Amino acid sequence: YMIKTLIIFISTCVLLICSILFFPKVKLFKRNINTYWIVSLLGALFIIIFNCVSFENIIDVLFSSSSLNPLKILILFFSMTFLSIFLDEVGFFKYVASVLINKTKSNQIRLFVSIYLIVSLLTVFTSNDIVILTFTPFICYFAKNARINPIPYLVSEFAAANTWSMMLIIGNPTNIYLATSADISFIDYLKLMFVPTVVSGAFQLFLMLFIFRKSLSVKIDISSVEEHIHGKLDLFFGLSHLIVCLLFLVASSYLKIAMWLVCVVCAFSLIVCIFASHLLRHQKIKVVFKTLRRLPYELIAFVISMFVIVLSLNEQGITNEISDLLGDSNIILKYGAVSFISSNLINNIPMSVLFSTIPSFSGIDYLKAIYSIIIGSNVGAFLSPIGALAGIMFTDLVSRQNIKFSFSEFIKYGCLISLPTLSIALLFLSFILV
Repeated sequence: YMIKTLIIFISTCVLLICSILFFPKVKLFKRNINTYWIVSLLGALFIIIFNCVSFENIIDVLFSSSSLNPLKILILFFSMTFLSIFLDEVGFFKYVASVLINKTKSNQIRLFVSIYLIVSLLTVFTSNDIVILTFTPFICYFAKNARINPIPYLVSEFAAANTWSMMLIIGNPTNIYLATSADISFIDYLKLMFVPTVVSGAFQLFLMLFIFRKSLSVKIDISSVEEHIHGKLDLFFGLSHLIVCLLFLVASSYLKIAMWLVCVVCAFSLIVCIFASHLLRHQKIKVVFKTLRRLPYELIAFVISMFVIVLSLNEQGITNEISDLLGDSNIILKYGAVSFISSNLINNIPMSVLFSTIPSFSGIDYLKAIYSIIIGSNVGAFLSPIGALAGIMFTDLVSRQNIKFSFSEFIKYGCLISLPTLSIALLFLSFILV
């Protein structure tokens, strides 16, 4: 069964890359459907059909009370994503961006730094995917208006969103999966990842200022950008629920409350508050339904399918073989580099599901491996568009705006920025985890 499992796993990974590069969407009943989750679902079905994993094992893990339960991880992710998308629907992100641009529009360097900082800040407290989806069209819009090169701003936005997403567990689905599978609390995660994130992020900003110094030296004059909040009361409910959620996540380890439970309660409470406030004011409740429609439901099939495939690798002893191959020396460097590269071979979500089961260490060595994988999964996302689902969405959004930003150009900037960022983040992680 080991050979069968390996063949199905490798075939799924190859088809996954091909689907992302050559046929990212298919048309079905007049709707465009992403193909990446279909490929992973087929891989999982073949794993089950060929008995590469016991069905009882899948059921046991899916309904277990352990932190490795993918359903709890998905609930946590979707609850936080709901809060972020809701804020986007009421216009919060675009409003913040417009205020920023109007205050710094006369100077490109000041504008560049301001956009980097606001994207970083919003990414820390919301979600990197949502920030990228919101800011990419906005950057394209103001760059066209000002007749300036949008590439420095697009690269900066994407790099910032996939670096500062390391700071909190909620910043990236890979953080959520890896940290919760390792029973790492919200506050313990923050204590350890704060310094590597801040130092690598600060270095990255200065590096990009140097790389784009010629483009940013051109003076500009952007006309005022107007964006408005769609419902101030909705914004109040959205921001207050996000803040309360973050506070309870910080205290969750002390209160002995599961993080997924905190997030789902806050998301449900927000829905109740919005329904009640809109009904009392005799208003239609469009914003909740719009938010629900934008949730990335395809990730459910994708994550569970990849989980089944990884479970089969684990059951057949393949993950143990990979662990033995990596060895127990230079853990931070090895696991950081291999997860970074693997993210760009099979995408960072399946990589994280796979690598969560590979480390066979305990204690400090286990933490070194997990945190290194977390760094690799985040920073690896801006080496190439394959590195993360956000990269696929990002390149699609840019092409729709008729901006030339080729695959090779993405990788060129990816190498220039991600490799030094990865090195510094892993270096400071090694200083902390001695």
